[in-house]
Amino acid sequence: MLLEKWSACLLKQLETHPRFTEARTILLYYSLPDEVQTHDFVERWSREKQIVLPTVKGDELELHYYTGKNDLRKGSYGIEEPTGELLSNLQEIDLAIIPGVSFDGKGNRLGRGKGYYDRLLPRLSSYNIGICFHFQICPEIPSEPFDCSMNEVWTEKGRLYISGK
Repeated sequence: MLLEKWSACLLKQLETHPRFTEARTILLYYSLPDEVQTHDFVERWSREKQIVLPTVKGDELELHYYTGKNDLRKGSYGIEEPTGELLSNLQEIDLAIIPGVSFDGKGNRLGRGKGYYDRLLPRLSSYNIGICFHFQICPEIPSEPFDCSMNEVWTEKGRLYISGK
């Protein structure tokens, strides 16, 4: 219940972000129980914007258009995945809202260890906002030169980080 409240608070703040309001195509994710809860958010905004969600294909993430709850199926790791059309042009994505197990104050991200987003992010030209709960923020996350840091990091308490980009 508390995670739902925090999620709603965080996502309400993001709805007023200029990058969000201007974006036409947004990469989101369909949340797991321990992540910022995005199910209702995805549904609500899919009426006004093109929403794409990831699907796991081998070692990569494919991005598919979200076409409604009825077009989701259980995929890898028990995550609901869209069955809509494949997004063929990654440059269409204006904004990517990225989950993380943890972020630090420099925009570095720690994922679940499979490297899916590590392989996807370099292929995107979008503005990237990492989201998590305040208790998931770490003082420092080790990063490699090939890691893609976020342009911004947000929790339910507001923006934690913004890059100079």
